[in-house]
Amino acid sequence: MESVAWIAERKDVLSGVFFMLTLGAYVRYVRRQTLGRYAIMWMLFACGLMSKPMLVTLPFVLLLLDYWPLNRVTNQRLEVGRRRSGGSSEAVSRGYGAVVGRLILEKVPLLILCVLSSIATLLAQGSAIASISRLPFWWRLNNAFLSYVVYVRQMLWPFRLAPFYTYPQTLPGWEIAASILLLIGITAAVIALRRVHPYLVTGWFWYLGMFVPVIGVVQVGSQAHADRYTYLPQIGLYLALTWLIGDLTKSLHRRWILTATATAVIAFLSWTAWIQVSYWRESEFLWKHTLAVTANNETAHSLLGDLALEKGLNDEAAAHYQAAADVWPSSPTFQAKLGRALLHKGLQDEAIVHFQKAMELASHLTGAERAELQSDIANELLQKGLVDQAIVQFQQALALAPADRIIQNDYGNALLRKGRVDEAIVQFQKALGSGGEDAYTPTIHYNLGNAFRQKKQLAEAVTQYREALKRAPRLVAAQETLAWTLATAPDASLRNGSQAVELAMQANQLSGDKNPVILRTLAAAYAENGQFSKAFESAKSALDLAITQRNQALVEALQHDISLYQTGLPYR
Repeated sequence: MESVAWIAERKDVLSGVFFMLTLGAYVRYVRRQTLGRYAIMWMLFACGLMSKPMLVTLPFVLLLLDYWPLNRVTNQRLEVGRRRSGGSSEAVSRGYGAVVGRLILEKVPLLILCVLSSIATLLAQGSAIASISRLPFWWRLNNAFLSYVVYVRQMLWPFRLAPFYTYPQTLPGWEIAASILLLIGITAAVIALRRVHPYLVTGWFWYLGMFVPVIGVVQVGSQAHADRYTYLPQIGLYLALTWLIGDLTKSLHRRWILTATATAVIAFLSWTAWIQVSYWRESEFLWKHTLAVTANNETAHSLLGDLALEKGLNDEAAAHYQAAADVWPSSPTFQAKLGRALLHKGLQDEAIVHFQKAMELASHLTGAERAELQSDIANELLQKGLVDQAIVQFQQALALAPADRIIQNDYGNALLRKGRVDEAIVQFQKALGSGGEDAYTPTIHYNLGNAFRQKKQLAEAVTQYREALKRAPRLVAAQETLAWTLATAPDASLRNGSQAVELAMQANQLSGDKNPVILRTLAAAYAENGQFSKAFESAKSALDLAITQRNQALVEALQHDISLYQTGLPYR
């Protein structure tokens, strides 16, 4: 279900499409070997790798298809033998290595793509590769053996599935031994039966080989295994089972029994799919189901904590974060999240203890990663009004990443909250000068405009607001603040009623006509433009909303504004 229900995993579907197209193009190439047909296959494979790097094992699958059902190994070996000495068995044997070598050489252009894709993946996901200190090699290797068996079990009995499987606290020795023996036994049986049932070789080694990049020996992420990895490898098992059942039932006279059985299996799998997809209807339901079918799942606890915190359920959030930290005590992320929940509960001292512990546990991270974590902690403190503590955290974060424009911007906001406007301006200007244009640039210009506005340098503020809107025309905060400045500036040369109305109307529309602050700005713009009746109507609407929201300071301000508009005076 993951590849359909989970938007981030749609790449599974896309890579699966290119996987099947590549197989089809390869079969077409084998029938008539031309450069054009090979080029088409090569391009389809490249598209598949760009969709998902897991397809690096596809050249190995093509070699298996050469063995069966294409029979290129057998056919070409016999042909080579006949050419060399009229078909003697000795010549046929000598030709075997040449045939296999030729088939491997044929895959070299595909292997080059695999190497490039692997390098790009390691560079892109290097930070996601799990630490050896938490996941020792032998632990990961043993878990890989278990995972091969678990995937077969899930294929045959698809229940108790989850989007995330955490590593077990212990790996029982008997389970590891049984898994290894089972894998060795199946492999030995497949090899022994290769002459009678060659499809077993292709199907079984397809399954084993395609899992190699994601089986967990090189661990990306902290999951023990993942359902989303199974879609293409399990095709090998389906292929082997299909042909085996076909062979075993050749003598069955009542073919309707086979048809009825296949129909029942499809109906059963459809029913299990319908049940599984129901768990994905809503995030909270999905992660609660995950906790129900897995044990000590720190990721599920963490995400449920996030959802609870969004709803203001601080006690529930803290309980989930504590459970996640208990499962993985050395995780700086879970310690920081627990501190965040405690901060929302008003337990500042306890929260700071967990924030400090998070930073101690983050010592193995890169400077940039530690700076990001420390900046997140600082922003949490800032949101709760602990400005002094936030400033200290931002300073420490910048010591780790001096050129990080996001941290510079956030630090500037903290300084602005503290009233240290000149220092804030320096940070915003550094942020603008420390990188090119990106998604944060409009916000930094907006914040710099606010700093200039706080210093009463309205001309400079207007310039920054316009720079922000030039890059992000739908930035509501910049629209509203610029509109207010153009409508109410003491300097007549800065005021522009018509522009103020246009900006305020856009901001009001984007906010759904439900923001009393924006409606107040729209009223001031109408008044500056001489439209006092509209100014009164907008201010009255803003007043009603402010009363509903019990914002007494805004209520009093709007009452004063309305008295001005009723007498035909703009706001100054």
